[in-house]
Amino acid sequence: MKFRRSERLIDMTNYLLEHPRQLVPLTFFADRYGSAKSSISEDLAIIKETFEQRGIGILKTVPGAAGGVKFFVKVSKEETKETIAELCELMSNPERLLPGGYLYMADILGNPNLIQKIGRIIASAYADKKIDVIMTVATKGITLAYAVASHLNVPVVIVRRDNKVTEGPTVSINYVSGSSKRIQTMVLSKRSLAEGSRVLIVDDFMKAGGTVNGMVSMMDEFKAIVAGIAVLVEAVENLEERLVEDYLSVIQLSNVNIREKKIKVSEGNYFLELNSYRGRK
Repeated sequence: MKFRRSERLIDMTNYLLEHPRQLVPLTFFADRYGSAKSSISEDLAIIKETFEQRGIGILKTVPGAAGGVKFFVKVSKEETKETIAELCELMSNPERLLPGGYLYMADILGNPNLIQKIGRIIASAYADKKIDVIMTVATKGITLAYAVASHLNVPVVIVRRDNKVTEGPTVSINYVSGSSKRIQTMVLSKRSLAEGSRVLIVDDFMKAGGTVNGMVSMMDEFKAIVAGIAVLVEAVENLEERLVEDYLSVIQLSNVNIREKKIKVSEGNYFLELNSYRGRK
């Protein structure tokens, strides 16, 4: 079946968006549409230009006989700031305050459109870094972890608080909760990670960082590498108790007064850390 150019462009765009960071040979598209490689190259040039102009992402060409193209998600600074501003407005409502200085976030983490926006923003920061797995703990942050993973095209590994029969043999560690200072336990299936895996830790909320620090310790047991730490919300009060140093945050929670129901939400360290990552290359 012969495809018209308009049909090819739509289908190729959809395929690339659904397969980020995956090398797609030109022969794949040529066979798919019954077209010459030269026509496919021209189509990809149009898609590449549109992606970059619209702030959708970057299309990179890999030369050689085994080459092709790879799509990397990239969110523009303007779009990122718009989404962060939207989040700050949503989360600055004092009615979201919960005991302990936490925020009610279930409605945001359960909003498919918004959580995909946040996932794209975080994935954009790590799109050109080698990431094998997204790791999170079995809480509300699971939806965020999957949103990030979908844009990086990697699996999700979930650390649990207790053993599950369906997990098979597990590794268990004890860690100190940063806020309560209590000893807690987390477990992870031995089949979850291969030795040397590069892991991006993703969490929805970080106060003192005890849970994130526990996941970092878990990586030592698996001889895996922490390639990055990203959180949606960080509480920036009592930073002297923070157990994690090198991390990326989308928004910050500060000046919390539960009694007076006052709260301040602002932009996190996202752009500062993004520039830092670029400077390390």
